[in-house]
Amino acid sequence: QVRVVESGGGSVQPGGSLELSCTVFGEHLQVDVMAWYRQAPGKQRELVAQITSGRVRGLGESVKGRFAISKDSATNTATLTMDSLQIEDTAVYYCYVRIPNYFKTDYWGQGTQVTVSA
Repeated sequence: QVRVVESGGGSVQPGGSLELSCTVFGEHLQVDVMAWYRQAPGKQRELVAQITSGRVRGLGESVKGRFAISKDSATNTATLTMDSLQIEDTAVYYCYVRIPNYFKTDYWGQGTQVTVSA
């Protein structure tokens, strides 16, 4: 059974920083994609950042230069470092994981709230 556990998040003032972590638990995992998505009230879920097993990183246009994603393959943990946070970054952030060697390949975390306010 796969578990996707997120941590971090919270409230911060504009210009502040936060860090989100996502760890995948399970047996014989071959994780090839880990990503962070976010969904603000009344908006569609959007990709924030993703990292593959080959260390290819992708960042959404709105967060380039401010956010970074990294991965520890030994622990199957992806970390999203968020700097220069803006009010517009307020959203629920979700971790997504793809595990191609499992029958069910796509998994989501429960979501963690990030609030940026003055």
